[in-house]
Amino acid sequence: MPYCQSHCPLHNHIPDWLRLTAEGRLREAYDLSARTSTMPEICGRICPQDRLCEGNCVIEFSGHGAVTIGSVEKYLGDNAWKEGWVRPIEPGPATGQSVGIIGAGPAGLTAAEYLRRAGHEVHVYDRHDRAGGLLIYGIPNFKLDKSVVDRRVARIEEGGIHIHRGVEVGADVTLSELRERHDAIFVATGVYQSRELTVDGADKNGVIRAIDFLTASNRSGLGDEVAAHADGSLLAKDRNVVVIGGGDTAMDCVRTAVRQGAASVKCLYRRDRENMPGSRTEVAHAEEEGVEFLWLSGPASIEGGERAEKVQANRMQLGEPDADGRRRPVVDPSSSFALDADLVILALGFEPEPLPAIFGETGLNVDQWGTLECDENMMTSLPGVFAGGDIARGASLVVWAVRDGRDVAEHIETYLAAERKPSAAAA
Repeated sequence: MPYCQSHCPLHNHIPDWLRLTAEGRLREAYDLSARTSTMPEICGRICPQDRLCEGNCVIEFSGHGAVTIGSVEKYLGDNAWKEGWVRPIEPGPATGQSVGIIGAGPAGLTAAEYLRRAGHEVHVYDRHDRAGGLLIYGIPNFKLDKSVVDRRVARIEEGGIHIHRGVEVGADVTLSELRERHDAIFVATGVYQSRELTVDGADKNGVIRAIDFLTASNRSGLGDEVAAHADGSLLAKDRNVVVIGGGDTAMDCVRTAVRQGAASVKCLYRRDRENMPGSRTEVAHAEEEGVEFLWLSGPASIEGGERAEKVQANRMQLGEPDADGRRRPVVDPSSSFALDADLVILALGFEPEPLPAIFGETGLNVDQWGTLECDENMMTSLPGVFAGGDIARGASLVVWAVRDGRDVAEHIETYLAAERKPSAAAA
């Protein structure tokens, strides 16, 4: 298997659709890309190709630069929509069974499509007022225009999939009620609980969570009235912004702050450039836009009165490898410095919300990290309740969520086939 294909979580047939594209056979190329992915034009926009397919391109290894796989994938998808080549979802023969999906993000929507094709009635429940999850509220518009997501959602609903917006499981309906209503459940809530900064002053005004900052920005871009923009509490305009973190969410925050007209934007990361988890391409774009990166730097405290005014930081050194094999950052006691900051954005990653408590299901087991425990068939400790995406694997990439949605649909179909009544099977 070619390196680019094996390093794609979806194992997309990359060399084959690249060849078809080069030959001008664009419809065939798109059809092949859509065979393994429900969202090729979305993944083409937001996947960190430099860490996945393009980073493992044999032409890149030869020193000639990688084939721009992501750009080709994006083009194929956009062109297919323009030419009317994107096929509607065609439901299979009705099975008489239904599946409830909790979460309308990429994992949930992908599973919904595959399960609908299998002939099941599918209902998706999401607490937000729009479907798409982080595709809508987490990823900035300059990376992923929301119309690209909306057209996928519209296609899903036109295929007979029911999306129930503004429904919070645990508050508006219980998991127990959903289990009675449906023959199987797929939990695809994602992870939205931000990791906390444990330094003095982290509770000051002006210290905010990345998810709140990005959600407010996206809602504003969608035309919503955002009170936190009106009062300036989640707006970077004319502010000295310091973003703490080095992942893709941090990159989204610094580039959003630039677009909002921040006076200055700095990114504080405790490891060096080579060890950061975020996309190298995104870092390069951010630097071109004027963001200053302070590598090997970690926050020591947030200074000021009631409101943040400065970030006191320490220089870091890379010590011995941790359990994941990454060199652990340790404080260099010989140097410290201060940064002007009246808006500090915490992009330290995400953790699972306590779903057993929220859902009122003590029998729903979680592991030491709070993610849902699943067996080899992606089923949780509750019979007929499956899980995938970030809530099962931890905070990860959209392409992995799509992969989980595709895989779990197969496992759910196997489970439902075994449970199917003879009359339903005959129908």
